[in-house]
Amino acid sequence: MVPTRWWHVETIANLERTVFVADAWSAELFWSELAQGDQRYYLTALSRPRGVATHDLTSIVGYAGLAISEDGAYIQTVGVVPHLRGRGVGARLMISLLRRARQLGARSCGLEVRTDNHAARALYHRLGFVDIGQRRGYYQPSGGDAFVMRARPIDTVGYGILLDDRERALPGSALLQP
Repeated sequence: MVPTRWWHVETIANLERTVFVADAWSAELFWSELAQGDQRYYLTALSRPRGVATHDLTSIVGYAGLAISEDGAYIQTVGVVPHLRGRGVGARLMISLLRRARQLGARSCGLEVRTDNHAARALYHRLGFVDIGQRRGYYQPSGGDAFVMRARPIDTVGYGILLDDRERALPGSALLQP
């Protein structure tokens, strides 16, 4: 995994249409997110054999973003190419974002997830998120409903241990590069 850079945006926006179809973000929305500076943290997951450069856009297999406020954080998006779902890519992205939120002093983290996305919801539950509400017609333009979820507190030693345990249980390995 690497921090998302400008050269990733167009490929991520193209993948977004495969991952989220009707509710996909545009390249402009990703640009707007990255322009927020220190208030955002985006990662790009790469599947690259030895010797393949980090700017090889064909190796992008996932992406995720975090919004950061004074003492809280919010997962903006998590996307994984369909043929690699269920292999730990999304979990590793989430764990990395949650660790970053903790480093920056966040005490809680929230997100929305489509009510019909059972796999993502199960992952979020494993990471300590609980349902706190529902938003009807949240996803546009499809009008899909969302569950609102929150993990709190995330700034404890126990939550750090939970993240470590969940990461150890994942298949394969990942390297977060600066």
